[in-house]
Amino acid sequence: MTRPKSKKVEHVKPVRDAEATQAVILAAAEEEFAQHGFTAARTEAIAAKTGVAKSMIYYYFKDKEGLYRAVLQRSHTDLVQTLQKLELDHLSPDIALEKFLRALLDCVSRNPKLPTIMFHEAVQNQGKYYKHSDSVSIDAALIAILEKGMSAGVFRQLDPFQSAINIMGTCLFYFVGAGNIQQFPQGKKLLSKAMLEQHTQEAIALILAGVRQS
Repeated sequence: MTRPKSKKVEHVKPVRDAEATQAVILAAAEEEFAQHGFTAARTEAIAAKTGVAKSMIYYYFKDKEGLYRAVLQRSHTDLVQTLQKLELDHLSPDIALEKFLRALLDCVSRNPKLPTIMFHEAVQNQGKYYKHSDSVSIDAALIAILEKGMSAGVFRQLDPFQSAINIMGTCLFYFVGAGNIQQFPQGKKLLSKAMLEQHTQEAIALILAGVRQS
């Protein structure tokens, strides 16, 4: 009885260790990619931050590209899962849009590095990896809400594609431009809980006012 139980414990522990190691690597990689983008990021720097051998990073993720793809996937998982739970298709368009925006901004507030990573992706890679990430499905969900709102007469006639771009800009530029914005006004901590909540409320109010039928 004791021996099989011991074997099971011995089997589970390495798996947990592997998962923990990968999580540490991904957290450090996310920080590196947010600061430097894919092109300038260095696996040596990630290894130094984590204390994990560079060879171990390659063992888990094959190469820097594999690590980058894993970071993109990990960064979007929270939002994708939240949107699935909300079942936005069953809500009225204006409520669906408000819940979508709240979920987006809550996710990014918890992980403010994500918009910066996607900014680097646009500038450095011209969206090479973006098109294979969950960002595409998130964008499609927003466009679908806008199209449904127009069909129902809840939203004014607009270009869903262009409007989705403007909506994402309204929500996410705050995080990308935080370094510049924080210079004025002085004393404002843009990533504090209070300021993030204020940004969320202001962005949602502005967007809803802009798309609703007058």
